[in-house]
Formats: sequence, C-alpha cells, structure tokens
Amino acid sequence: MQSSDHNQYKIDQNSGKNKRIGIVQSLWNNDITQKMYSGCIDTLINHSVAPKDIKTLEVPGSFELIYGGKRLFKQYKPHAIILIGSIIKGETPHFNFISQAVANGVKDLNILFEIPFIFCVSTDLKKSQSLERAGGKLGNKGIEAAKTALHLIQSN
Repeated sequence: MQSSDHNQYKIDQNSGKNKRIGIVQSLWNNDITQKMYSGCIDTLINHSVAPKDIKTLEVPGSFELIYGGKRLFKQYKPHAIILIGSIIKGETPHFNFISQAVANGVKDLNILFEIPFIFCVSTDLKKSQSLERAGGKLGNKGIEAAKTALHLIQSN
C-alpha cells in the first residue's frame, strides 16, 4: 500500500464516535515508534475517537506487542487494537526471527479474537527507511494504521 494512495480508506469524520481503541507501542526505536504513535493518536481524535476512549500500553520491544495486544484486549475490550513497532535490520539474523514472529503473532491475534489487530510495525533495512515511514517522505504508518482500524470498525 503506497502512502500516497489514501483512497482505499472508506471512513468519515465521525467513524470513531463511541469507539474504544487500544494502542500497544514498542519502546524499542522509540524515536520512530513515537512519531507513528503521534500520527495514530491525531488521526483517531480527528475522526471523533474521544481521548478517554484510547488506551495505550507500552511494551519493551516489538516481540512483546503480541502479549500487549492480548492483555489490552482482555482488560479493556476495545473495538480495535493497533500494534506499533519498529524493527531495523542489524548484522545478525535476529531481524528475520523477530519480524516473522511478530507478523505471525499479529495474524494469530486476528484469528483468536473478534476484533481487528492492526499491524503497524515498520520492518526496515536501515534507520533512514524507518524514519521515512514515520512521518517522512513515505508518509506515516501510524496514520495509515489508524485509518485502517477506523475503516474496519466503523460499521460495528
């Protein structure tokens, strides 16, 4: 999905009214995840999600997003949960293991629970690529994730 192609979102300004949204944010690569988080929050509020209806849980890294998502679901019962993380390739295969595990974990959450869990995890080869996806020339994945969540829940 190209960040310039915003026509795929079928949402209106009030699509978040009376909706509870959970956000799990990884603190690893916080300079990146915080930018995605800010874009996500702003977008939700701009689409009528009340700030009191947004519950955030911070976790140490992207691998913990899965546990955080399950915990937030059980404790808060939101209409959707957005999982925000950033994984940047280093010099070991660790990147491959974590990226695959997180993707599979988010897929499993979507199968196990009756709400959408939105994958907002930047998996990049270099930090500069992550920054471009966190408010740079390639847009902000946090904004896209918020719009995806709103699109999926607006008729619920």
